[in-house]
Amino acid sequence: MKEQLKQAGLTENESKIYISLLELGPSAAGQISRKSGLHRRVVYDTVEMLVQKGLIGYILKNNVKLFQASNPNRVLELIKEREEYIQGIMPKMMEMFSKTKEKEETNFYKGRDGLKTVFEDQLETGKEILVIGASPLAYEILQFYFKWFDKRRAENKIKTRIIFSSTGKGLKVPYSEIKYLPEKYSSPLAVNIYGDKVALILWSRENPLAIVIKNREISEGYRKYFEFMWKEARK
Repeated sequence: MKEQLKQAGLTENESKIYISLLELGPSAAGQISRKSGLHRRVVYDTVEMLVQKGLIGYILKNNVKLFQASNPNRVLELIKEREEYIQGIMPKMMEMFSKTKEKEETNFYKGRDGLKTVFEDQLETGKEILVIGASPLAYEILQFYFKWFDKRRAENKIKTRIIFSSTGKGLKVPYSEIKYLPEKYSSPLAVNIYGDKVALILWSRENPLAIVIKNREISEGYRKYFEFMWKEARK
Protein backbone atom coordinates (compact mmCIF):
# COMPACT_ATOMS: atom_id res chain seq x y z
CA MET A 1 0.00 0.00 0.00
CA LYS A 2 2.86 2.37 0.81
CA GLU A 3 4.32 2.03 -2.68
CA GLN A 4 0.98 2.80 -4.31
CA LEU A 5 0.57 5.93 -2.19
CA LYS A 6 4.07 7.04 -3.21
CA GLN A 7 3.07 6.50 -6.84
CA ALA A 8 0.07 8.77 -6.15
CA GLY A 9 2.42 11.57 -5.04
CA LEU A 10 2.86 11.13 -1.28
CA THR A 11 6.33 11.09 0.23
CA GLU A 12 7.71 8.07 2.10
CA ASN A 13 6.96 9.64 5.49
CA GLU A 14 3.50 10.86 4.44
CA SER A 15 2.63 7.36 3.26
CA LYS A 16 3.82 5.79 6.53
CA ILE A 17 1.83 8.21 8.68
CA TYR A 18 -1.36 8.04 6.61
CA ILE A 19 -1.33 4.22 6.71
CA SER A 20 -0.60 4.30 10.44
CA LEU A 21 -3.62 6.52 11.05
CA LEU A 22 -5.85 4.30 8.91
CA GLU A 23 -4.87 1.43 11.21
CA LEU A 24 -4.89 3.32 14.52
CA GLY A 25 -7.80 5.70 14.19
CA PRO A 26 -7.61 9.04 16.09
CA SER A 27 -4.13 9.21 17.62
CA ALA A 28 -1.69 11.56 19.30
CA ALA A 29 1.72 12.29 17.81
CA GLY A 30 3.44 9.88 20.20
CA GLN A 31 1.25 6.98 19.11
CA ILE A 32 1.87 7.81 15.45
CA SER A 33 5.61 7.97 16.11
CA ARG A 34 5.64 4.49 17.69
CA LYS A 35 3.46 2.98 14.97
CA SER A 36 5.30 4.50 12.01
CA GLY A 37 8.81 4.28 13.47
CA LEU A 38 9.39 7.98 12.75
CA HIS A 39 10.87 10.52 15.19
CA ARG A 40 8.23 12.68 16.85
CA ARG A 41 9.67 15.86 15.26
CA VAL A 42 9.35 14.26 11.84
CA VAL A 43 5.78 13.25 12.68
CA TYR A 44 4.83 16.84 13.55
CA ASP A 45 6.34 18.20 10.33
CA THR A 46 4.72 15.52 8.20
CA VAL A 47 1.22 15.67 9.70
CA GLU A 48 1.25 19.41 8.99
CA MET A 49 1.79 18.64 5.28
CA LEU A 50 -0.93 16.00 5.35
CA VAL A 51 -3.34 18.42 7.00
CA GLN A 52 -2.64 20.97 4.24
CA LYS A 53 -3.36 18.28 1.64
CA GLY A 54 -6.62 17.40 3.37
CA LEU A 55 -5.52 13.82 3.99
CA ILE A 56 -5.79 14.05 7.76
CA GLY A 57 -7.65 16.22 10.24
CA TYR A 58 -7.45 16.62 14.00
CA ILE A 59 -9.52 17.31 17.09
CA LEU A 60 -8.54 18.66 20.51
CA LYS A 61 -9.23 16.34 23.40
CA ASN A 62 -8.08 17.45 26.84
CA ASN A 63 -5.78 19.96 25.09
CA VAL A 64 -4.14 17.12 23.12
CA LYS A 65 -4.30 16.99 19.32
CA LEU A 66 -5.64 13.70 18.02
CA PHE A 67 -4.99 13.20 14.32
CA GLN A 68 -7.28 11.13 12.11
CA ALA A 69 -7.03 9.96 8.48
CA SER A 70 -9.50 11.47 6.03
CA ASN A 71 -11.53 9.32 3.67
CA PRO A 72 -9.14 7.55 1.24
CA ASN A 73 -11.16 9.03 -1.65
CA ARG A 74 -9.22 12.20 -0.91
CA VAL A 75 -6.15 10.53 -2.47
CA LEU A 76 -8.01 10.29 -5.79
CA GLU A 77 -9.12 13.90 -5.47
CA LEU A 78 -5.48 14.99 -5.00
CA ILE A 79 -4.48 13.18 -8.19
CA LYS A 80 -7.30 14.89 -10.12
CA GLU A 81 -6.34 18.28 -8.72
CA ARG A 82 -2.73 17.75 -9.78
CA GLU A 83 -3.84 16.73 -13.29
CA GLU A 84 -6.05 19.83 -13.58
CA TYR A 85 -3.16 22.05 -12.52
CA ILE A 86 -0.85 20.49 -15.11
CA GLN A 87 -3.53 20.74 -17.80
CA GLY A 88 -3.74 24.46 -17.11
CA ILE A 89 -0.09 25.05 -17.99
CA MET A 90 0.10 22.38 -20.72
CA PRO A 91 -0.61 24.71 -23.70
CA LYS A 92 2.24 27.05 -22.73
CA MET A 93 4.63 24.15 -22.13
CA MET A 94 3.73 22.58 -25.49
CA GLU A 95 4.32 25.90 -27.23
CA MET A 96 7.77 26.19 -25.66
CA PHE A 97 8.53 22.54 -26.42
CA SER A 98 7.54 22.86 -30.09
CA LYS A 99 9.86 25.83 -30.60
CA THR A 100 12.93 23.96 -29.40
CA LYS A 101 12.16 20.38 -30.49
CA GLU A 102 14.43 19.10 -33.24
CA LYS A 103 13.27 16.80 -36.03
CA GLU A 104 15.85 14.18 -35.11
CA GLU A 105 17.03 13.64 -31.59
CA THR A 106 18.53 11.21 -29.10
CA ASN A 107 17.47 11.37 -25.46
CA PHE A 108 18.74 9.51 -22.41
CA TYR A 109 16.51 8.50 -19.49
CA LYS A 110 17.61 7.03 -16.16
CA GLY A 111 15.78 5.39 -13.28
CA ARG A 112 12.23 4.12 -12.97
CA ASP A 113 10.64 7.53 -13.53
CA GLY A 114 12.78 8.03 -16.63
CA LEU A 115 11.54 4.74 -18.06
CA LYS A 116 7.95 5.71 -17.34
CA THR A 117 8.51 8.81 -19.50
CA VAL A 118 9.58 6.55 -22.39
CA PHE A 119 6.45 4.40 -22.09
CA GLU A 120 4.19 7.44 -21.81
CA ASP A 121 5.75 8.58 -25.11
CA GLN A 122 4.77 5.25 -26.65
CA LEU A 123 1.16 5.78 -25.59
CA GLU A 124 1.21 9.34 -26.94
CA THR A 125 2.56 8.14 -30.31
CA GLY A 126 -0.49 5.87 -30.50
CA LYS A 127 0.96 3.36 -32.97
CA GLU A 128 1.78 -0.34 -32.80
CA ILE A 129 4.66 -1.11 -30.44
CA LEU A 130 7.17 -3.76 -31.47
CA VAL A 131 9.40 -5.23 -28.76
CA ILE A 132 12.54 -7.27 -29.34
CA GLY A 133 14.04 -9.11 -26.38
CA ALA A 134 11.37 -8.17 -23.86
CA SER A 135 12.56 -8.93 -20.34
CA PRO A 136 10.34 -10.31 -17.54
CA LEU A 137 12.32 -7.94 -15.30
CA ALA A 138 10.26 -5.09 -16.76
CA TYR A 139 7.19 -6.29 -14.86
CA GLU A 140 9.22 -6.41 -11.66
CA ILE A 141 10.96 -3.04 -12.01
CA LEU A 142 7.78 -1.16 -13.07
CA GLN A 143 5.33 -3.57 -11.48
CA PHE A 144 2.51 -1.19 -10.58
CA TYR A 145 3.02 1.14 -13.54
CA PHE A 146 2.69 -1.57 -16.20
CA LYS A 147 -0.78 -2.58 -15.00
CA TRP A 148 -1.89 1.00 -15.66
CA PHE A 149 0.11 1.26 -18.90
CA ASP A 150 -1.33 -1.93 -20.39
CA LYS A 151 -4.86 -0.93 -19.41
CA ARG A 152 -4.58 2.44 -21.18
CA ARG A 153 -2.82 0.90 -24.16
CA ALA A 154 -5.68 -1.59 -24.61
CA GLU A 155 -8.29 1.13 -24.17
CA ASN A 156 -6.60 3.15 -26.94
CA LYS A 157 -6.30 0.02 -29.14
CA ILE A 158 -2.51 0.27 -29.37
CA LYS A 159 -1.41 -3.22 -30.32
CA THR A 160 1.88 -4.74 -29.24
CA ARG A 161 3.89 -7.56 -30.75
CA ILE A 162 6.48 -8.89 -28.33
CA ILE A 163 9.41 -11.25 -28.77
CA PHE A 164 10.37 -12.73 -25.39
CA SER A 165 13.03 -15.24 -24.59
CA SER A 166 11.53 -18.48 -23.25
CA THR A 167 12.10 -17.11 -19.71
CA GLY A 168 9.08 -14.88 -20.30
CA LYS A 169 6.64 -17.76 -20.83
CA GLY A 170 3.57 -17.49 -18.65
CA LEU A 171 3.39 -13.69 -18.67
CA LYS A 172 0.00 -12.36 -19.74
CA VAL A 173 0.08 -9.07 -21.66
CA PRO A 174 -3.32 -7.73 -22.78
CA TYR A 175 -3.99 -6.74 -26.39
CA SER A 176 -0.70 -8.28 -27.54
CA GLU A 177 0.76 -11.05 -29.67
CA ILE A 178 3.73 -12.84 -28.14
CA LYS A 179 6.38 -15.12 -29.60
CA TYR A 180 9.48 -16.63 -28.04
CA LEU A 181 13.14 -17.23 -28.77
CA PRO A 182 15.35 -19.82 -27.03
CA GLU A 183 16.50 -18.94 -23.51
CA LYS A 184 20.13 -18.64 -24.64
CA TYR A 185 19.17 -15.35 -26.32
CA SER A 186 17.85 -13.90 -23.06
CA SER A 187 19.17 -10.41 -22.19
CA PRO A 188 18.24 -7.47 -19.94
CA LEU A 189 18.42 -5.27 -23.06
CA ALA A 190 15.16 -4.70 -24.95
CA VAL A 191 14.36 -2.72 -28.09
CA ASN A 192 10.99 -0.98 -28.41
CA ILE A 193 10.08 0.31 -31.89
CA TYR A 194 7.18 2.75 -32.24
CA GLY A 195 6.39 5.41 -34.81
CA ASP A 196 9.68 6.89 -36.00
CA LYS A 197 11.42 6.11 -32.69
CA VAL A 198 13.52 3.32 -31.24
CA ALA A 199 13.97 2.90 -27.48
CA LEU A 200 16.94 0.84 -26.26
CA ILE A 201 16.06 -0.17 -22.71
CA LEU A 202 18.36 -1.75 -20.13
CA TRP A 203 16.18 -3.47 -17.53
CA SER A 204 18.48 -3.30 -14.51
CA ARG A 205 17.12 -3.45 -10.96
CA GLU A 206 19.71 -0.96 -9.71
CA ASN A 207 20.15 1.42 -12.65
CA PRO A 208 17.52 1.00 -15.37
CA LEU A 209 18.04 3.32 -18.32
CA ALA A 210 16.79 3.99 -21.85
CA ILE A 211 18.13 5.66 -24.98
CA VAL A 212 15.43 6.91 -27.35
CA ILE A 213 16.42 7.66 -30.94
CA LYS A 214 14.04 9.60 -33.17
CA ASN A 215 15.01 8.87 -36.78
CA ARG A 216 12.77 7.38 -39.45
CA GLU A 217 15.53 5.45 -41.24
CA ILE A 218 16.76 3.89 -38.00
CA SER A 219 13.23 2.96 -36.90
CA GLU A 220 12.49 1.41 -40.31
CA GLY A 221 15.74 -0.57 -40.13
CA TYR A 222 14.84 -1.97 -36.71
CA ARG A 223 11.28 -2.64 -37.89
CA LYS A 224 12.60 -4.84 -40.73
CA TYR A 225 14.88 -6.62 -38.26
CA PHE A 226 11.86 -7.22 -36.00
CA GLU A 227 9.79 -8.71 -38.85
CA PHE A 228 12.63 -11.11 -39.66
CA MET A 229 12.89 -12.22 -36.02
CA TRP A 230 9.09 -12.45 -35.76
CA LYS A 231 9.10 -15.07 -38.52
CA GLU A 232 11.84 -17.03 -36.77
CA ALA A 233 10.30 -16.89 -33.30
CA ARG A 234 7.79 -19.47 -32.05
CA LYS A 235 4.49 -19.13 -30.24
